[in-house]
Amino acid sequence: MFTHRPGVLLAIASAALFGASTPFAKLLLGGGVSPWLLAGLLYLGSGLGLTLVHLARGALGVPAAEAPLRRADLPWLGLVVLSGGIIGPLLLMLGLATTAASTSALLLNLEGLATMAIAWIVFRENVDRRLLLGAAAILAGAVVLSWQGGPTGLGLGALAIAGACLAWGIDNNLTRKLSAADPVQIALIKGLVAGAVNLTLALALGAQMPPLTATLAAGLVGLLGYGVSLVMFVLALRHLGAARTGAYFSTAPFIGAGLAIAMFGEPITMQLLAASALMIVGVVLHLMEAHEHPHTHEALDHEHRHVHDAHHQHDHAPGDPPGEPHSHPHRHTPLTHTHPHYPDLHHRHGHGV
Repeated sequence: MFTHRPGVLLAIASAALFGASTPFAKLLLGGGVSPWLLAGLLYLGSGLGLTLVHLARGALGVPAAEAPLRRADLPWLGLVVLSGGIIGPLLLMLGLATTAASTSALLLNLEGLATMAIAWIVFRENVDRRLLLGAAAILAGAVVLSWQGGPTGLGLGALAIAGACLAWGIDNNLTRKLSAADPVQIALIKGLVAGAVNLTLALALGAQMPPLTATLAAGLVGLLGYGVSLVMFVLALRHLGAARTGAYFSTAPFIGAGLAIAMFGEPITMQLLAASALMIVGVVLHLMEAHEHPHTHEALDHEHRHVHDAHHQHDHAPGDPPGEPHSHPHRHTPLTHTHPHYPDLHHRHGHGV
């Protein structure tokens, strides 16, 4: 089952890394680090760490199998950084300042809902009843897991947190536009810009830098939980589209809770078991998807990492990289065929009613 769905493994691995970052971030907050400052350090650790990876690839002469970001990608990248790296964290910090923890935990589940709703309504990704039920089960599991006695204190703070989730839902869908490009470049630019902005704002508001060991620890958590996680998320978008990737990524709170049990000795509660059951049902419903129908590929010129499969039967120009996988600008000629598929780079077509 999984061998045909690399995007599923990538999305769940992305969720695992991001979910695992939560209990480690709690440890750092327990040491007195400002939440806003920590957000800046996490993003900056992601950006700096991936910059080192990018430079190391060049120094070692590792062939570039991924398509680089091009000038046409920059407006989308700017919107991704603005919505997901600046507006989202800013609204979250404003909301957390005046909103109860129980309400905040519940409201943060809106990110998955926003991601899926935008993908289905705005970008017209295909959805059927099974996928809707699966997404609802995963989100219900996240709500059950974060429930702490009922929401209280709804007001402007809660509206700000909901706005943050909307910003991240927009971010996730706009990142889909960039998913053909090098995910390391995307993640490192987002990390550097978002980290610098959030760190500067936190320091301007009086936050104090933590000890060097805590700073380095935050950077490492950010590299794995934000940087590598985002790289995997972008690759999953390439295979699955935004809605399905967002659904799998919504399992992150469950993964974080499982790690917290191991790290802090927290009890295994009925709440956790119920959330686990709901999320397992949701993931299974998504894995059971079998979407197949005759479809037509229109002529398309683009650039991305590929091998010569059924969708990539083209000639090469002098100077194109040898070996596979590789990346170079190429043209798809019109093609009509039938096979199981997802809303990936080559299957973002409309559907009949």
